Amino acid sequence: MPTIGVLAIQGDFIEHRRMLDAIGTESKEIRLPKQLEGLDGLIIPGGESTTIVQLIDIYGFRNPLRKQVKDGLAVWGTCAGMIVLARKLLDKRPEPLGLMDIEVSRNAFGRQIDSFETSLDVSGIPGPPIHALFIRAPLVTNVGANVQILAQVDGDKPVAVREGKLLATAFHPELTNDTRVHKFFSDIAST
Repeated sequence: MPTIGVLAIQGDFIEHRRMLDAIGTESKEIRLPKQLEGLDGLIIPGGESTTIVQLIDIYGFRNPLRKQVKDGLAVWGTCAGMIVLARKLLDKRPEPLGLMDIEVSRNAFGRQIDSFETSLDVSGIPGPPIHALFIRAPLVTNVGANVQILAQVDGDKPVAVREGKLLATAFHPELTNDTRVHKFFSDIAST
C-alpha cells in the first residue's frame, strides 16, 4: 500500500485525505519539502494556483519536488494542481513547475458562475461515468507526445491527462463520494 502526501499549504487538501482514508491508503499532510522523503505519491489539490505556486516557492518546494519526480514520485494535480504541474500556461502567471508536458489555460470555462457538473468516461477507470465537478476549471490546450488524454468534455477538450506517473484532472473528484480516481492514482503510486 503506498503512502501518499497531500500538499497542505493551500486548497482542499482535507477532502483529498478523506478520500484516501476511504480507500485505505495511508496519507500525510505535506507542508515542508523534507516531508516529501519516503512518499510514493503526492496530490497537489485544487485551490488558488497563483497562491499555491507562491507558497511552493516560499517554502522551497520547486527543486526538491522536481528531483522527487525524476526519482519516480507519482504526482496528481487537481484543478489548480493541474496548472501547477504544467510545462506551459497560456496565462502570464503563475510560473508552473514544468513537471508535465502539457499546456494549460486557467479558468478556461469562465468565472465561478460558469462552474458546472457533468458525467465523464475516464480511460482506465472502469464502471459508470465519473460525476465531475468543474469549479473555475482549467483546460489542457496542448499535450506532449507521451501524454495520454484520459477524458474530454465537448468531445475535444482534455480535462484528464496522464504522463507516466503524473496525473492531472481539471475537475474535483475529492468533492464527490466516488473514490475511483483516488484508487486509480493510488495504483499509479504503487508501481
